[in-house]
Amino acid sequence: MTPIRLQTFLAIVECGSARAAAQRLSVTESAVSASLAALHREVGVVLFERSGRGLRLTEGGEVFAGYARRILGLLDESVAAARRGVDAERGRLRIGAVTTAGEALIPGLLASFRERYPQVEVTLDIGVRDRVAALLADHRLDLVIGGRPGAGQVTRATRANSMVVVAAPGAEHDLATVNWLLREAGSGTRDATLALLQRMQIDPPLLTLGSVGAVVSSAALGLGITLVSTDAVEAHLRAGTLRRIPAPGTPLSRPWHAVTTAAPTATTELFLRHLTQPRHAGELVFRVARSHPPTRPRG
Repeated sequence: MTPIRLQTFLAIVECGSARAAAQRLSVTESAVSASLAALHREVGVVLFERSGRGLRLTEGGEVFAGYARRILGLLDESVAAARRGVDAERGRLRIGAVTTAGEALIPGLLASFRERYPQVEVTLDIGVRDRVAALLADHRLDLVIGGRPGAGQVTRATRANSMVVVAAPGAEHDLATVNWLLREAGSGTRDATLALLQRMQIDPPLLTLGSVGAVVSSAALGLGITLVSTDAVEAHLRAGTLRRIPAPGTPLSRPWHAVTTAAPTATTELFLRHLTQPRHAGELVFRVARSHPPTRPRG
């Protein structure tokens, strides 16, 4: 079972057909079909079934796909580690962040980190909670800034964060009748909003707008109210373009978590130490999680 076969398999999963996978991989459709047939023989179960003109995973295929992603993620991680050795300051750091943290916290943290360690190769992937958590679980990210960790993941540091209800000055704010502006599916903020409405036992009109930027801008224009992290609206609150609206159960405490897998890389540890040092991270500093502090530098 070769990495190429696993990559071809996942390309079919993501593209939905052998033809589309061949186009993505820049190979012939017959090569993709041959790779899939060989994989079927090795695994011993059918991984795909026909669905119209495309392919969809069988139950066994769904299980296999999760392992395939993790295998390729670990392989990529091991190659990068071997090429860079133990020199953390010349390593690779793949950060993931939920949208709010990616817009409000990560730019400042990366600016100060890159100033100290310019030779570290850094990439940033911003998305909803479910997506970045899955990428970390598959070892396709080294660290995620977001909510609480999933199974097999560890909180290394935390930072206080609260969520409040905000609206434009002068806008209607009857909680039971005003439009509530929501994030996209898979967002932790969306889930927190729906849970808050359920606790308040109200059923107001809902408007899904997607990104945190769209939600905040729409609230400032008077399209409705929204539950949002104070980190995302700090500038609006200072400028007076948004104001806090009293709501039962708010503010909600939703600390940011810096989350890794059980065995973070040396470069990931370097970034964790950076974001927990006030003299370097400044007002964006995180607090070391007592149960899982970053390791000390080697040597």
